[in-house]
Amino acid sequence: MKYPHEFVGELFGTFLLVLIGCSSVAVTVLFKAHVGLFQVALVWGIGVTIAIYATRHLSCAHLNPAVSIAMAFGRRMSWDRLPVYLVAQFAGAFLAAALLYLIFSDSIAHFESLHGILRGSPQGVITAQMFGEFYPNPGAGAVASVSMLNAFFAEAVGTFVLVMMIFSLTEGCNLGRPSETLCPFFIGLTVTVLISIFAPLTQAGFNPARDLSPRLFAWLTGWGDAAFPDKNLGFLVVYVMGPIFGGVLASFLFSRLIEPLMKQKNACADSCRCG
Repeated sequence: MKYPHEFVGELFGTFLLVLIGCSSVAVTVLFKAHVGLFQVALVWGIGVTIAIYATRHLSCAHLNPAVSIAMAFGRRMSWDRLPVYLVAQFAGAFLAAALLYLIFSDSIAHFESLHGILRGSPQGVITAQMFGEFYPNPGAGAVASVSMLNAFFAEAVGTFVLVMMIFSLTEGCNLGRPSETLCPFFIGLTVTVLISIFAPLTQAGFNPARDLSPRLFAWLTGWGDAAFPDKNLGFLVVYVMGPIFGGVLASFLFSRLIEPLMKQKNACADSCRCG
């Protein structure tokens, strides 16, 4: 296999990220283990941080198709590596969903029986949200009103901010960034903040693999239409195209504007010191 280190790193890292994050949603739905959005968001952020630390020596730890595509557009990664990254990310997320189901299947069945939820029915979204994501957030009740366009922009903006932060934290000419050893912590913190803001609208995916692979697993294991309730491909638009659009836009803006300005300022500072 070409690029075996990258494949293993992205597969394991995405697996770890999705397993930790989706499990935090699962225990909240099933057991009310977490109170409030911030606790779930914090677990997601810690999961991102752990996954990056565990795998960045193997693959640079993108763990997100939107990030990998943005890296390719920004010429930070060769295009021939992109298919390897994407396959590994989607596979890792699918395996994480399978393990999550294996761990919690009895509890899910008991919860559905206790609350009269027929898996695959419209009410099945209550448990399906442990895998895929939905807009508006099922936990928001009648308070949230989110159109497909609104949800698309929420996912795009959230991913835009995330990718801008990743580029800023890993760009060598950004002299204000923290040390390399702390970058995963700040990326995880960024994810926590973004989930805290956008989750009431879309449950805050910002990662096509994190949403689509677990959603497909749920569809295959009995949730059916509850996993894909939007017949107009809205979930593909919101949770796949939205993050990719936001990531590519961030890559374009950073590589064409922010990075050149950083280099220009550094060159100016060097010339001033020399003078």
